[in-house]
Amino acid sequence: MTTMARSDPGAPLPSAPDPWAASSLPSRRDGPPYHMTEMIEAEPALAARILGRLADPARGAAARAAAIREAAVNGRPILLTGCGTSEHGALAGAEILGEAMRTAGLPAGTGAGSAPVAVQAFEASLEESLGVRGGLVIGISHEGGTWATNRALERARAAGARVGLVTVSDRSPGAALADIVVTTEELDQSWCHTVGYLSPIVALAAVGDHLTGQATPPGAVQWLLAAGLAASAVDAAERMAAILAGVDRLVVIGSGVDRVAARELVLKVEEGTYLPAAFRELETFLHGHLAGVDAATGLVLVLADETAARERSSRAAAALAAASEVGIRAAGILGATHDRFIDPALTPAGRIVSPAAPALPPRLASILATLVPLQLLTERLARARGVNPDPIRRDDPRYLRAAEAAES
Repeated sequence: MTTMARSDPGAPLPSAPDPWAASSLPSRRDGPPYHMTEMIEAEPALAARILGRLADPARGAAARAAAIREAAVNGRPILLTGCGTSEHGALAGAEILGEAMRTAGLPAGTGAGSAPVAVQAFEASLEESLGVRGGLVIGISHEGGTWATNRALERARAAGARVGLVTVSDRSPGAALADIVVTTEELDQSWCHTVGYLSPIVALAAVGDHLTGQATPPGAVQWLLAAGLAASAVDAAERMAAILAGVDRLVVIGSGVDRVAARELVLKVEEGTYLPAAFRELETFLHGHLAGVDAATGLVLVLADETAARERSSRAAAALAAASEVGIRAAGILGATHDRFIDPALTPAGRIVSPAAPALPPRLASILATLVPLQLLTERLARARGVNPDPIRRDDPRYLRAAEAAES
């Protein structure tokens, strides 16, 4: 096994090339640290840099905030869209922007034309109402070249909606379709995207800051993300990975805002470790899906949302108890409150516990609390299964041809 020297986790990452070009297959590494390993370790400092840059009104976040304010005041829809990890960034972004809008006193309830919503990009491109004049469509695309996302932006623009994009570079094809571009500037070096998940989340938190006039403290964000890399978290991830590496499939359950992270963990596990995985809503897991799992199934509970914490913890404990009756090996990625409420005996495969972050808006805090742990678990699970997570299996000619067939 070849061991590579680690890069400096505090150093800025490269941006997209100029002129713009899509990234190529990551360079091969025969053992850790993988590119993914280094990207996870770079995230705390990266998040602080993005927040610092986007605090500048000239960087696009303030213009995006003004467009959101205008759409909200006029009762127009605000839609976020993306594919894959960027779809999950859009889901997280809808939560973050909705929270900021409520703090700013803007309409952000559950009715039409109020709270931001997220829609998968291909489905969004087929929606007749996507281009409502006066509405706002925000694309999330790490490199700015995703076909389905750009198709949705084209349709929205043609129909009269205002179009925005959160991406690495303002030189990308997607950026050419947008009225407002918020750039994150630093490119994920692994195709098993981790930075690609964090970057739009932090960028949209910066947009929310311009809505509320309250700055998200970069130090608090950096501290919370760094907590996911503490020795205790790394040790827990390694123990969990050792137990879960041999299961036939993995089920991930979540509730509240943690449903976003649970979906992202499923994607990371499948593309980065090749282990079949599925997301289930916490309550939905108990309604029929329980019959389809057994002792060869692994389970991960993702739960950090502080809203209705006792109710969520109680129901999660019931789901874990049910899982244990059929021999499922369960693990947890938990916020500190849920860690106190849920008996450790219910997570025999272990748990990673994230601290509370009262200095941050609650939904943003929940999203960031689980972000590094879910990525770290994936990376350690890849190691335990003998898989390099970086190429997302496209170093295998069959899967490369499959990807090319889909793009054609």
